[in-house]
Amino acid sequence: MLRNRHAEQIGLALERVHAAECALIRALDDLRHRHPNDHEVFHVARDVAAWSRRHVPLVAEAAGAWGRDLDPEGPAEDSSVRDRLAERAAQLVGRRHAASVLLLDDLRAAHLCAAGASLDWEVLAQAAQALRDDALLALVQECHPQTLRQLRWTNAQVKETSAQIVVAGAGS
Repeated sequence: MLRNRHAEQIGLALERVHAAECALIRALDDLRHRHPNDHEVFHVARDVAAWSRRHVPLVAEAAGAWGRDLDPEGPAEDSSVRDRLAERAAQLVGRRHAASVLLLDDLRAAHLCAAGASLDWEVLAQAAQALRDDALLALVQECHPQTLRQLRWTNAQVKETSAQIVVAGAGS
């Protein structure tokens, strides 16, 4: 009875987590494809996006138990978009300041997506605790720490890139 009464709200919370994780995948994919020459960003963004790619089917499976049908696949990489982004990044090579500003903008976008995903996980965690739903709580405990690590990584990269822009700008 309690589960049925809260199915709509939990289903909505799971939809939000799913959407946030999909948005984070897209933001991290955009980040790495726009900045293929920044090896740390390229490789780490790929690695941390893999966490979200694992979260999406787990959330979709949990949502099914709450009457929601979510796509377990998540977003697919669009090679035409990737190619356009790589071409744009290549155009910026040699224009260090412009490339740094673009990187900062992309890191900011990824950070905001990670922050949104973390917030949605927190909402789900609070609901799971209130309902004493062990399955939902286990899902949050498995996935949210990785989202927090994504958030910390994007934050650290924003700090580093901001400092580089300021130093480069001061030297011009």
